[in-house]
Amino acid sequence: MLNIENLHVEIEGKEVLHGVSLAIGDGETHVLMGPNGSGKTTLLRTIMGFSGYKITEGKIYFKGRDITDAPLDERARYGMGMMFQRPPTLSGLKLGKLLTAVANCSPESIGRYGEQMKMSGFMNRDVNAGFSGGEIKRSEILQLQVQNPDFIMLDEPESGVDLENIALIGRSIATLLEKDRHIVHRNKSGLIITHTGYILDYIEADAGHMLCNGEMKCHGNPREILKLIQEKGYGECIRCQKN
Repeated sequence: MLNIENLHVEIEGKEVLHGVSLAIGDGETHVLMGPNGSGKTTLLRTIMGFSGYKITEGKIYFKGRDITDAPLDERARYGMGMMFQRPPTLSGLKLGKLLTAVANCSPESIGRYGEQMKMSGFMNRDVNAGFSGGEIKRSEILQLQVQNPDFIMLDEPESGVDLENIALIGRSIATLLEKDRHIVHRNKSGLIITHTGYILDYIEADAGHMLCNGEMKCHGNPREILKLIQEKGYGECIRCQKN
């Protein structure tokens, strides 16, 4: 589904990612961990094709296609979608209009998804205007549901929400990633940034990675990596990888 080779990325002339490589197979979900400022969000935004993230070396392949220089809208049409950690308020744009514009499903499905995410009463409100943290996250998931991308990137989906919203969001993400199907029958893959690991209570991730100072330092079982970080901090992952 996704193959990243030796990716170097600059922001305003400063290199932030230093030779990142990552491969995510069809039907796989990977979890990305790391301290604040390590480059996790930069990696997701670079994969999605946002401006301001200059690739100076390396390649990004999606479904076997070289998308290193492809614009964001093309990547979305190819089947990429992203949930933001802190999405902007879109004044003057109603949520219902946005959903209709990005939908890859029927109007009936939009309504059904809206009910599932408890967002039916928000369709005539400006996107994210006055939304709580949980409402913003539910709106982001709703947008992904109607877009129906093949590759889903989630930037800290559990941050800033209460336990009730975490449960709804977690279950919805599991459905988005087709976790009810055997991996050989899944059409969806995902890459999820998490600090708390709460999302692992709702989805079974296939692999975990630790990003530190713009470099991949550890790969393995996501729960084991998270446990090591909780017990000994990120420094232990770096020392282990060096040894």
